[in-house]
Amino acid sequence: MHHTKILLFSSFCNPSLQNFGSSALSRVKINHSKNIRGVHLRPYHYRQSCISFTSTRLHTKISMSDSTKNITDIRKQKQLLRKQIRSRIRSVYPSPSSSTSDDDINAAKMRLTSQSNQVFDQLFKLPQYEAASSIGFFLSMPFGEIQTRDAIQRMVNEDGKTLYVPRVGMNFELCDMDLVRCDSNCDSSNLEGKLFYDNFPTNRWNIPEPPTTNSNVATPGDIDLLIVPGLAFDCNLHRLGQGKGYYDRFIAKMNAATDTEKKMLLVGVCLEEQFLKDGTIPISDHDFIMDMVLTPSEKF
Repeated sequence: MHHTKILLFSSFCNPSLQNFGSSALSRVKINHSKNIRGVHLRPYHYRQSCISFTSTRLHTKISMSDSTKNITDIRKQKQLLRKQIRSRIRSVYPSPSSSTSDDDINAAKMRLTSQSNQVFDQLFKLPQYEAASSIGFFLSMPFGEIQTRDAIQRMVNEDGKTLYVPRVGMNFELCDMDLVRCDSNCDSSNLEGKLFYDNFPTNRWNIPEPPTTNSNVATPGDIDLLIVPGLAFDCNLHRLGQGKGYYDRFIAKMNAATDTEKKMLLVGVCLEEQFLKDGTIPISDHDFIMDMVLTPSEKF
């Protein structure tokens, strides 16, 4: 005669019994004369295993929920910060289409040019810049952003750098970007002040881009130093972009296939109004931290 014992447990431990109700108790017979899959399982052990499995699954579910909540919180913090920084920039550097007086707009342009030149004066003194043969550099928007025209003219005409500039293309939903080598076209015309990109087509933000006929797209290892724009930076070298992820995707693409020695040096550049001296920019796992950040007055 076989002896049996009765094990009581709730449907919380055994999901297959949930149809009996969450508080219902079910009786299960475990025969001590038999092994389950070769393992002699005492009733107490079965109950503990059941609880352990359920607890692990519940913990995983809670962890995933916490992670999702954290990502959502970071996204909201970034959106709020972008709104604040954009408002600050508009107030200091109004666009020509605004109702601001011509005198105020001209003063803002002078301030913008002055700050931009101070940033790049610091860049040109860096030993990393002097050692770099190839530079990834953005073409600036007409207003409301650090201006790059004078710096590009020096890089091309005086310093002899190989220059790569961004091309987003017309499909903005892809949020993808290449950097295209333009030094071969950089004979800055015979007209004084004329630059290689002045005849480029412009994208939706009125920024010139290399034409699609230029197929000299950068591959991993081509760029020594990447100058990165941003909506804001902080003392921790965190960067806040415009929210589309163009630069983070590009950096990931360029650095993924190269060893440490060949990865691009990331140099963030910004105006004084874009640097958070006291605040911190929240970042996610996919956000890249800069190697250094240059403002008009400091290097971090």
